[in-house]
Amino acid sequence: MADNPSDKQHQREQERERLREEERKDLDVESHRGPRPLEGYAGGHTTWTGAQDDEAAARVHARDADESWEASERQARLEPEPESRSPEEDEEARRRGEEPVSQRE
Repeated sequence: MADNPSDKQHQREQERERLREEERKDLDVESHRGPRPLEGYAGGHTTWTGAQDDEAAARVHARDADESWEASERQARLEPEPESRSPEEDEEARRRGEEPVSQRE
């Protein structure tokens, strides 16, 4: 920042004006309801569907809530965290008849 008090005052006024302008832009955007495109989204055609996201999320995050609860319980009892396995390793353990790491206690 500048050392001159009048320069400091001028810079503060410029910053306040910049913030007011940003606030005006935000209010303008918020006043229009509806779906919002992703930033930089060109609007081009895609074959990706929301169902694909849902299916992948269901597969990848199916046990997240249970695992989080179990981790909280272990932490409350001050138990060490179990060894970590990927979902593929857990699936392989199920095929071999072993209990997956995520279900051990």
